[in-house]
Amino acid sequence: MLGARLPQGSGVRFDPPSRLRPWFESTSVTNVIEVSNLTKRFGPLIAVNDVSFEVRAGEIFGLLGENGAGKTTTIEILEGFQRADHGTVRVLDVDPRHGHRQWRDRIGLVLQESEFDPVHTVNETLKLFAGFFSHPRDVAETLELVGLSDKAGERVGRLSGGQKRRVDVALGIVGNPTLLFLDEPTTGFDPVARREFWSVIKGLRDAGTSIVLTTHYMEEAERLCDRLAIMARGCIVAEGTSSSLISAMGATTIRVEMSSEVTLDVVRSVTGADFVERDSVISVLLGDDVQEVLLRLLTWSETRGVSLRGLEVVRPTLNDVFLGATGSEE
Repeated sequence: MLGARLPQGSGVRFDPPSRLRPWFESTSVTNVIEVSNLTKRFGPLIAVNDVSFEVRAGEIFGLLGENGAGKTTTIEILEGFQRADHGTVRVLDVDPRHGHRQWRDRIGLVLQESEFDPVHTVNETLKLFAGFFSHPRDVAETLELVGLSDKAGERVGRLSGGQKRRVDVALGIVGNPTLLFLDEPTTGFDPVARREFWSVIKGLRDAGTSIVLTTHYMEEAERLCDRLAIMARGCIVAEGTSSSLISAMGATTIRVEMSSEVTLDVVRSVTGADFVERDSVISVLLGDDVQEVLLRLLTWSETRGVSLRGLEVVRPTLNDVFLGATGSEE
């Protein structure tokens, strides 16, 4: 089980020696990534269209979007694997096009897919990659963090898909990076392992590692990201904290099952609010007066002796924000 030996809720805090502490602790740098008017074309296709954002030191920044939205291209430009056609990009105060060895020594990558020699053991593979960095994390500690201690002697080719994904993550953090790119890191994890790995990611952030995360799990983004940006059709269409984006969406609703006593006309007269009907459920659309409208409905039901079946107050979720921002749902 991922991180099974870690105390539950510990946050997995690290206290690296001073020589391993993030470089920004001793400098005035506040942003690890600065992107301005970034544009990338592939022939007639504009994959990234005039995108600007920043990632602050010591935060988890989420970049969300449907497949084809442009987020992978954006990430590849930040990592130095693609070149921008227009705009400026600074990552750890370096243009990724000219990233040198010392620059790459401070960056960790967890790609969507990786291929390793299936004959090598997990421990051998991790030791090989650790040798590429100046101040790597201890291999045994890294295996413990991703829940692979019991697989250290297993050949990579014999691992399950989820276990291979953990190897990907281990290789991304073994270099003790200042900046870590996590591209859908928990794909293939079961729900329990995914939640436990969230503690690992938060622990890395708490130790000072800045993280750029892409994920299709909206709960994961909401739980982990200090700020996030949503991309659609090559553009950033929403940016902020998950709570601010949810609040800006508004549209909190009160839902109640329709019955002979609870009709559309009754709900209209009692609440004075707008509403919609879907599958015999009345959804009362609210602004900031949730408590007032709910009180009216409860007082009416108490006075009339009517049971409000299926009564619930529903707040928008990050998934609702995502669907609305990307145009996937009106």
